[in-house]
Amino acid sequence: MSDTSSVQDNVQLDVSRAGVAMVTLNRPEKHNAFNADTISRLSDIFETLRANTDEVRVVFLRGNGASFSAGADLDWMKAAAHYDEADNFDDAMGLATMLKRLYELPQMTVALVHGAAMGGGAGLLAACDVGVVMADAKISFSEVRLGLTPATISPFVVRAIGPRWARALFASGERFDGTFAGEIGLAQYVVKDADEMADMEEHLAQLAFANAPGAVADAKKLVEQVAFEDMSHHLAVETAKHIARRRSSDEGKEGLTAFLERRKPSWAE
Repeated sequence: MSDTSSVQDNVQLDVSRAGVAMVTLNRPEKHNAFNADTISRLSDIFETLRANTDEVRVVFLRGNGASFSAGADLDWMKAAAHYDEADNFDDAMGLATMLKRLYELPQMTVALVHGAAMGGGAGLLAACDVGVVMADAKISFSEVRLGLTPATISPFVVRAIGPRWARALFASGERFDGTFAGEIGLAQYVVKDADEMADMEEHLAQLAFANAPGAVADAKKLVEQVAFEDMSHHLAVETAKHIARRRSSDEGKEGLTAFLERRKPSWAE
């Protein structure tokens, strides 16, 4: 995957020579609200990035303008009001597939959130590995106010904040700020301004480039493997198999050798 700087309608993708991918929601006049084109474009981008793990080491997701994403576009919602159940299913599957592709990217993924992150916008945050939010960001799962539920984003949000807070925030539709998002685990880092956001972006990129790409992908899979398993002998066996595979892999051998030789491993040079 060579350096790119592409703009197609609602989303921008920029990939640096170093291997940093920046995915930017680009509907500032609509506060980066979703429509079918935006979802399709994001889905295609995430699939492209998944296939380029050797050249892309970290993926950042942000929004142009005043907001990260205000959720669903009003015109899109108006059109959906005339859909039958089958059409609504196809429409919802587009969003669910896009979020799953983001969640399953092998690279470290980072959401950089400012302004509004409503509904599906908050779902993007939850689907990323790392969330960096402005303290004054405004976030909500407000679907119940429209007689709906945050169904397609729910698997990612529940994994991020747990069922207790998910029930409270899904049922109330309450709006909360970035500081509270950090307190409940929806974001790991809370920053006060654009300068702090840029510093955190640089810090996380440096962390990503210090790590073996294959190990990062496997570490993410490991979390899914163990998160909801009982503490059983089977789990012990599976985790032992996991580390055995990593130790015998080319990356594992290179990492241990570099450590013993007191040098940087090949992926960090």
